[in-house]
Amino acid sequence: MKKLYKIIFISIIIGITIEFSLRFFLGFCDAPLYISDESFEYIAAPNQSGKRFGNTYSFNTFSQRSEEINPNKTKILGLGDSVIFGGVQSDQDSIATSIVSEKLPNLQILNISSGSWGPDNCSAYLEKYGTFNAKAMLLVVSSHDAFDVMDFQPVVGNHISYPEQQYKLAWGELLDRYINPRISKIFSKKTKLDPDEQATQGIKKNGFNFNPGFDQLKLISINLDLPLTIYLHAEKSELQNKKYNTQGNLILEWANKNDVKILKELDYNFIDADYRDAIHLSNSGQKKLAEIMISELKTIVNP
Repeated sequence: MKKLYKIIFISIIIGITIEFSLRFFLGFCDAPLYISDESFEYIAAPNQSGKRFGNTYSFNTFSQRSEEINPNKTKILGLGDSVIFGGVQSDQDSIATSIVSEKLPNLQILNISSGSWGPDNCSAYLEKYGTFNAKAMLLVVSSHDAFDVMDFQPVVGNHISYPEQQYKLAWGELLDRYINPRISKIFSKKTKLDPDEQATQGIKKNGFNFNPGFDQLKLISINLDLPLTIYLHAEKSELQNKKYNTQGNLILEWANKNDVKILKELDYNFIDADYRDAIHLSNSGQKKLAEIMISELKTIVNP
């Protein structure tokens, strides 16, 4: 009996040690939370901050991954998806918009983005909240955004990548978010991909119509005399092939047809090490994106 009690005691100590280690060293039970929105599907919950996998994150009153809006600074709208959003794999200070805002102290880029957002999500956000007296818009898109149209699938609270509340136990989060899905992928051909994973694999949400957000953002640009610049990010496969795919070419055609300035990432010196996976930028990639943004913004505004 004493041996059994000893085993139970040791097991409890190990469990508690792992629980606190997951919380304090990896940031379990401190993931960014999301809310649903009837206008633009979903977004990070406002007024939250934390630390996850050693990286800090914070969102202001308007769910922007930026500091609170500074009325004394020139504002730029930084629009896009997970590329500019960064995710918890990127520290708050390492994402391009933060770097630009730091290097140009009189300017603030408002990071208005979320994983797998398309231009229509961005335009819907601006229709709801306005343009914050900004002087320009910089839209970061990838080739798959050509057809990544909003479909309002309920992902918040229904998919592990878009939690609406924290797990009560780090053990539970470890099992539910990381271990069980990997086991399921081994034994089942059917896996529930989150929107970012779908985009990475080239799956379209509604792949029949060109994303209407491009036209909507252009209309906002015209009506408010707000310069719009598009930055076409290259997926890693496009970087290696040294050319954009069919969907990327459609975005280029739209920009040329509509006389909208577009910057092509393939025109810059990005390398494989600037990516952390098939689509998202590493810290070095975010730095390069920031330098491109700085160079472009200096031609639009006087920061």
